Amino acid sequence: MRRPLPTESEAREILARRRTRPALRPPPPAGRSLAPLIKKLDAQFGRGASALEPRWVEIVGERLARVTRPQKLTKGRGNAGGTLELRVAGPAALLVQHQSADIIQRVNLFLGAGSVEKLRIAQGPVKPLPASGAKPRPRGRAVLPPLPAAMEAELNASVEAAPDGLKAALGKLGRAVLSQPPREE
Repeated sequence: MRRPLPTESEAREILARRRTRPALRPPPPAGRSLAPLIKKLDAQFGRGASALEPRWVEIVGERLARVTRPQKLTKGRGNAGGTLELRVAGPAALLVQHQSADIIQRVNLFLGAGSVEKLRIAQGPVKPLPASGAKPRPRGRAVLPPLPAAMEAELNASVEAAPDGLKAALGKLGRAVLSQPPREE
């Protein structure tokens, strides 16, 4: 047998007697919660190969930095030093292998004594070094300076015979070529 539902007044009385739970506080931001764990892991495992990348030229010198990049730093077990994996351009692998003791010494100077004991060489393509002091290319199209009227007329006359679809592209290419300063040989 089903129990009859309470009347409206009885329902209000029941709800008035019950206390509701206070609203839950929102969780703290993830960064704040993970900060102690990250500090502990950093103390335990130290900095990885990503710490070497920005200062790689200073650590190994420009000649070796052109043909190598740090890939991965694996920590050894116990008190043993780790292994540094280097990406090396194919022909330079022999040079890097012969200079491995010097590279390990320089990396340990940067990371701390005993951080790296072995060097593992992985041959493959290496990104070129960013040019020092070079500004990054601006995104978008470069604005070309206007050509003198005589050159513009000559360019338009030379492009006139081209089909309509190509006229604009050839005109643009011609302006870009003619606006370049002459090269000295």
